[in-house]
Amino acid sequence: MTTETTTDLLRALIEHMRGAPENWRTLSIVVELRDGRVGTTYGFTYSPDGDAAAVASRPSGILPAVQAYLAEKYADDAPQPLKFLVQFNRDTGVYEVVFEDTDAERWRVTPANIDTAPQELKPEFA
Repeated sequence: MTTETTTDLLRALIEHMRGAPENWRTLSIVVELRDGRVGTTYGFTYSPDGDAAAVASRPSGILPAVQAYLAEKYADDAPQPLKFLVQFNRDTGVYEVVFEDTDAERWRVTPANIDTAPQELKPEFA
């Protein structure tokens, strides 16, 4: 079920995203958290022909939406996730959000996986 905070999160990620071509169809973006704030974002958009483009959303631009989304998902005294992955299909509106609570290296893009990371993060909606 899509809530208003989910819609606001998706909208903020897209509105503050840089690096995407106009014709992107799907999106995978990782939001890393540090001390209750957005530390960084990184990910990829995918065009209809399968090309991937590296993207990021401005942390200060998405912070209010991220905080509202997390407040809806986590109790005030509950530990926050280290990061989360947002995947979205622009044509269908289908999305998925996956939280990572313990593994800081999950979804990390490094020189060692720069060639495979776009495919590993690519949304595969059923």
